Amino acid sequence: MKSQKILNDPVYGFITIPSELIFTIIDHPYFQRLRRIKQLGLTDFVYPGALHTRFHHAIGAMHLMSITLDNLRIKGTEISNKEYEAALIAILLHDIGHGPFSHALEYSLLKNVHHESLSFLIIELFNQELDGKLDLVLRIFKNTYERKFFHQLVSSQLDIDRLDYLQRDCFFTGVSEGTIGADRIIKMMDVKNDQVVIEEKGIYSIENFLSARRLMYWQVYLHKTTVSAEKMLIKLIERAKMLRKAGTTFTITDEFDFFLQQENTISDFQQKPDILKMFLEMDDLDIWGAVKLWKKHPDYVLNNISNMFLTRDLFKITLTNEQFSPEEIEEMKAKTIHKLSIPSDDIDFFFSHGAVSNYGYLAKDRINILTKKGKVIDVAQAADLPNIKVMSKIVEKHYVCKAKSLNLNY
Repeated sequence: MKSQKILNDPVYGFITIPSELIFTIIDHPYFQRLRRIKQLGLTDFVYPGALHTRFHHAIGAMHLMSITLDNLRIKGTEISNKEYEAALIAILLHDIGHGPFSHALEYSLLKNVHHESLSFLIIELFNQELDGKLDLVLRIFKNTYERKFFHQLVSSQLDIDRLDYLQRDCFFTGVSEGTIGADRIIKMMDVKNDQVVIEEKGIYSIENFLSARRLMYWQVYLHKTTVSAEKMLIKLIERAKMLRKAGTTFTITDEFDFFLQQENTISDFQQKPDILKMFLEMDDLDIWGAVKLWKKHPDYVLNNISNMFLTRDLFKITLTNEQFSPEEIEEMKAKTIHKLSIPSDDIDFFFSHGAVSNYGYLAKDRINILTKKGKVIDVAQAADLPNIKVMSKIVEKHYVCKAKSLNLNY
């Protein structure tokens, strides 16, 4: 039977697809598209093994959710088969709204349209096609279902999403500092007063989890080379949008061309299903195809940045704890204009500055510890964990990145 399909995952081994409905969703073109979107965007420029996809991550998160729900049932939490399946589908589809290059282009290809909002609209689209079978999934995803702990498992500071991506990203990047004991964390999970809690004996696993996540942000997700590559990609899209709106035509996919020309808001996606369906045709390959064609484009900004990508000649980046003054920024811009021999109007395509921030733990979105006496406390209040108090501080770093040289003879 179809529903007994088994996948072999490099992180967890064999994963069973537990129902016909879940198999139908995985087999759908909207979901299969996730095979063509890398989980870590351009991070393989730093860690060559980081080629895993959103598809890998979604299947892995579904697997961890099934283990978690089985464990909660053993501990006495009543979970119906309908709730069980809905929770698996909610985590399976939690990232379905990501576009090409995930976070890197979330605010340039689309303006202020969060992937979570698109995920919800895509689940609604699935629900229409599946005759309302995902009603409960939508309620869990949107946190309108009365049993709130299901939403916490899908989206919180200690959700199944994070447990999978930290393990998976460690595995594929080879950054062992991010290793977490996900199995132990799941075994220590329980539900008390409709809230996900961690038994007190699992507290050091939580400390390790928070510490590992913080390390992974600085070593992988916010690695300065990745930041530089992402800024280059954003500048490339900005230039392409500018040229397209001025009447330049490109040989690119129809969907990519549409989003270069249109500034679509979330209400456009809500009111016009065709725009959402067009978005669901796009993946990393639309962008890479354009980059390969643009390396010979007559526009020097497009051809230079495209060639830089293809040869890994990335913008030089400086990352510092101190904020750059406006005078320093202007001086660096002037030097870059002179060095590259470009018009001053074009400097913003080859020069970028800003800040990246990272935190280990946000106290407003609590991780609850269940003490041996049955009391529920915030993990930051646990007696001997000063580290977590330190991790609550948001650390900000400032960057400047700029092109090192240009070929103006393409």
